[in-house]
Amino acid sequence: MDAATGVLLVNLGTPEAPRAPEVRRYLREFLGDPRVIDVHPVGRWLLLNLFILPTRPRRSAEAYAKIWTPEGSPLLVHSERLTERLRARLPGVPIELGMRYGRPSLSSALQRLRAQGCDRVLVAPLYPQYASSSTGSTLERVYAEVAARWNVPSVVTLPAFYDAAPFLDAFAAVARPHLEGFVADHVLFSFHGLPERQVRRSDETGRHCLASEGCCDAIVDANRNCYRAQCYATARGLATRLGLSADGWSVAFQSRLGRTPWIAPYTDVVLPELLTRGVRRVAVMCPAFVADCLETLEEIGLRARADFKAAGGDDLLLVPSLNAEPVWVDALARLLAAAAPLPATRQLPNAVQ
Repeated sequence: MDAATGVLLVNLGTPEAPRAPEVRRYLREFLGDPRVIDVHPVGRWLLLNLFILPTRPRRSAEAYAKIWTPEGSPLLVHSERLTERLRARLPGVPIELGMRYGRPSLSSALQRLRAQGCDRVLVAPLYPQYASSSTGSTLERVYAEVAARWNVPSVVTLPAFYDAAPFLDAFAAVARPHLEGFVADHVLFSFHGLPERQVRRSDETGRHCLASEGCCDAIVDANRNCYRAQCYATARGLATRLGLSADGWSVAFQSRLGRTPWIAPYTDVVLPELLTRGVRRVAVMCPAFVADCLETLEEIGLRARADFKAAGGDDLLLVPSLNAEPVWVDALARLLAAAAPLPATRQLPNAVQ
């Protein structure tokens, strides 16, 4: 008898409400993860409880309030809609959504798959580029959850899809009409940042990552797990598909936290520098995120846009993410079908197999 395969879609998570108590609870779980703040446990506890949690929840709650919708958190709304549309795209395949932090939890999602008779789980972390703090943390938690069960299901994982044609084609298709309507002087690919130490740890040779200016120019054995190198590969793939000139796009990294060095260049530094080069209209794409969230809608769409215009720019456009667009639903179905055999994929059109 064939084991029933279920799909577990995973995104990072979101507070349950744009209020300080809910944000504090979310940040305690998120930033308490040793793969996110990868320092000595005592140092992490001190940093979290003495410096971050006393002040950051209130500020973050104010930011969340600016993007919150009547339906709830944009990240959760888009993720739930994607799950629903993927179920319609793959009839007969059990599909559940879980968040690494917050609700719906990974444990509850796995329980729902088990209740549907799934003895095999295809885990799909919805992070295009691999990072220990996102994909690594998600998989570690999933493995711990399933290992605690008496009947341990088989687990298959969707690998990082930063350079996968379905993902790149879908993102380019979503972005193209927005870029054509905006007519940007420059396109900035802004990815979430990471501490430099985490990037260096991904290089098992210890000799390649961040050792030279061109370390991310191509994916080689030493940087195959490097988040920064994968981000640059994503940007190159999108720039090609969108027909951008060599000097018409660049890469930057946002959302840095603390005083330790993070991977550069920084988005909030690059944007003012673009003004000095005569760029007055800039479009920002955020292809580290498959769903719009605080980092895209507030950090780029509101705050960066206001800062750019205040500094003399004409306008800044945040290009929407993939969210639950039909082209992304189709692309994700293809990625899942390539990662594991799913019964419903036998009936899919060739374009989705």
